[in-house]
Amino acid sequence: MKLFYSPASPFVRKVMACAIARGIDDRIETVWCDVHASPPDLLAVNPLGKIPTLIGADGIAYMDSPLICEYLDGIGPAPPLYPTERGARMAALRLHALGHGVMEAAVARRGESLRPEEPARMAAMARMRDAIARTLDLLEREADSLMGPFTIGSITVGCALGYLDFRFGHEPWRETHPKLAVWFESAAKHRAFVETVPVAPKHP
Repeated sequence: MKLFYSPASPFVRKVMACAIARGIDDRIETVWCDVHASPPDLLAVNPLGKIPTLIGADGIAYMDSPLICEYLDGIGPAPPLYPTERGARMAALRLHALGHGVMEAAVARRGESLRPEEPARMAAMARMRDAIARTLDLLEREADSLMGPFTIGSITVGCALGYLDFRFGHEPWRETHPKLAVWFESAAKHRAFVETVPVAPKHP
């Protein structure tokens, strides 16, 4: 399998963390690419020009991290990250939606922060910051749902928190979310997170 990636993307990290949790990361070849340069090899398989994009073992291109993670969850004998029992599955997918939403808001806020200052942009960034804060408050109240074996939900929440540390480390969240902080400290020791810590992108 081949994964188009950037080491700074929390969505890429989620994909690789899932692969590691399932013990299939050694089956994936990573291909660094700068999406802003519209690389032809990426556009040839994903017209959206986004990462992560995975070329599966079946030769089909899978776009978007939720789709890629679900594809990977069907490979190998490891316990599923997407539970089969309905209640557990919906709980995992709900956590995934919350974590994925934090990622989207944080990535969008990071992008806006690189543009010239103007009132509309600052207002948009404030809305994204507030959305993240509200979601962290909810996750703090429901921190018990993160306990136990990794699921797609807990992995996504972990990647979201890691991205906040990476891009917005000057805005500490642990002091006001102690339960979430304790869970993340423990989860971050797993190989799925240790080996996927985001770094600033640069050409290989």
